[in-house]
Amino acid sequence: METLDIKVLQKALNVIESYIPQGERIKPNVSKADVSWHLDHSLKVINAVVTTMQNSDPALYEDNFSFIGKLLLKFRFFPRGKAKAPKYVTPPEVILEANIKLQLTEVRALIKTLSRLDDNAYFKHPLFGNINTSRVVPFLEAHTNHHLKIVKCILK
Repeated sequence: METLDIKVLQKALNVIESYIPQGERIKPNVSKADVSWHLDHSLKVINAVVTTMQNSDPALYEDNFSFIGKLLLKFRFFPRGKAKAPKYVTPPEVILEANIKLQLTEVRALIKTLSRLDDNAYFKHPLFGNINTSRVVPFLEAHTNHHLKIVKCILK
């Protein structure tokens, strides 16, 4: 398997870290959620995706990746306000800075394991279908950048 380039994710994690001190900032005309919500959610998604892939059975992988998924990943773009976060990646009511920092540390270690995954390790996305190892970094990049763009708008 080719080596996955996780540099783009590492850079995004550095940006997340830089926004932690501004976690309580909110701009309701941009997002109902504050900065901390977007940071926490982004980290929860990376954690859940990588952990699910590590525990997946590559023999059960089926390439059912949707056309819309291919299109959105090609442009690394997710439209705003079109999807609702599943419960397991929804941040708690009270988001502690210490918890974001802890997740950040965990995620930095987790993404380094991506290159050791089987080509057909996967997770099932509710709209896009199965996302395997070759598509996971572009997916995580697009998802994280989607939330970082919202954070930038909140902070403007």
